[in-house]
Amino acid sequence: MNEKKTTLAVKVDYEVAERAKRFCRERGVKYGFFVEKAIIEQMAREELKEDIIDLKELQALEGQAVSLDAYLLNRRV
Repeated sequence: MNEKKTTLAVKVDYEVAERAKRFCRERGVKYGFFVEKAIIEQMAREELKEDIIDLKELQALEGQAVSLDAYLLNRRV
């Protein structure tokens, strides 16, 4: 990960922020590290959801697929 750091200011529910701070404090985890990791993990989950949707849509087209050999043969014509 890039060593460059920046400040990210967002508004969140007070109780959520306090719960996260308490969670980190009780476990000896740095708050910034925890928030950064949570953002990265949530983005990965969202990307996975998008990939699954794409996969389902492409599966419907699978019957229209041609073999690579057939594709290459038709390209030569």
